[in-house]
Amino acid sequence: MTHRLLSGALLAALAAFSPAGAQAPQANYDESKVPAYTLPDPLVMANGERVRDAAAWQKRRRPEILALFQAQMFGRSPAPLKTMSFEPMSIDRQALGGKAVRKQVRVFFSGDRNGPKMDLLLYLPANANGPVPVFLGLNFAGNQCVHADPGILLGDVWVRDRNAPAGVVKVRATDKMRGASAGQWQVEKILARGYGLATIFYGDIDPDFDDGFQNGVHPLFYKPGQTRPAREEWGSIGAWAWGLSRALDYLATDQDVDARRVAVMGHSRLGKTALWAGATDPRFAMAISNDSGEGGAAISRRMFGENVKDLNTRFPHWFCANYSRFNDRVNEMPFDAHMLVALMAPRPVYVASAAEDLWADPKGEFLSCVHAGPVYRLLGKPDLGTDRMPAIHQPIMQTLGYHIRAGKHDVTEYDWEQYLAFADKHLRGKR
Repeated sequence: MTHRLLSGALLAALAAFSPAGAQAPQANYDESKVPAYTLPDPLVMANGERVRDAAAWQKRRRPEILALFQAQMFGRSPAPLKTMSFEPMSIDRQALGGKAVRKQVRVFFSGDRNGPKMDLLLYLPANANGPVPVFLGLNFAGNQCVHADPGILLGDVWVRDRNAPAGVVKVRATDKMRGASAGQWQVEKILARGYGLATIFYGDIDPDFDDGFQNGVHPLFYKPGQTRPAREEWGSIGAWAWGLSRALDYLATDQDVDARRVAVMGHSRLGKTALWAGATDPRFAMAISNDSGEGGAAISRRMFGENVKDLNTRFPHWFCANYSRFNDRVNEMPFDAHMLVALMAPRPVYVASAAEDLWADPKGEFLSCVHAGPVYRLLGKPDLGTDRMPAIHQPIMQTLGYHIRAGKHDVTEYDWEQYLAFADKHLRGKR
């Protein structure tokens, strides 16, 4: 791939990959025009039998729902290769002016060191007395964007370039990008509360453009003669979630991390990814979905804001090919977002919305938590406690959590304050 200095023009091109929360004018933003719909019951088996106890949920209905999402939406993901390895790149125990331990680890997905790999950036509080809980999330623009720390290793990033044959090019990040997304990560605040933060550039796992699945991890698993995933096999979101699990594989080996208390967090398309990672990997103790919208926490059948056809038309690489069958048949889906949330049960899930982010359907995001509630109750955990959407800046924190804040499609300091409070309650046992 081509490598060159990241100019101001390419810095702007990189921003094109980040979610802007654009709201299509032709979409429905009128609540009175939401059609009547009936959601699949998460506690009714495909054969019509009702789930009446936790054992039936865990052994029969949950696997059935998971298989539906795997075959018809996110695609099936492979197990990690046995040749995967971890290589420490740097450790600084006096990072950020002595506030943090900064570790940077390269994860080689296969025995081929020239093949796909990802760089994990890990900050831990320097004054920790033992293993700490960690927030783990993918970032949109490279590890150097999460903080201005000059010790963060510069990596390669994908940017849009009309002059490149494929319309994109891989470039080396520069110092200009340091801290560009720092407001979305709140590193010092997280550390001060006693948590670690681990992050990876999502383009290390699979680039976020329709390249026929040639430049990420997918080719590592192609069978002889195969050139792209089969219709029921993983798309990019499946790959990104798979990469989060590989990061958790590393964290489980780090003695400074309590791998039993890792919260997977994501924003926008990576909020969809966080929910899928939590659904497929029971090792994640908590999932946090920020402004994930359609294909994430929003109820698809509401046809409010972005819809299934929009997703599969604009981002055909995100989901498995089978998902496009529901472009104009959303009511025939045997699942909806509430069942994706329910796959985490009884583990905690927090869903967040923004009042101006109508494209992501805030009410639909709230309702997915409401309709996941019966599964949580069956498993002895509280539901949201209400079916009335809360006012702005009135967070709900049960085992299911939700808030809607003022503003647009973004991750803000307010959001992180709620996530830290939620983690205090569920990962630290604070009440």
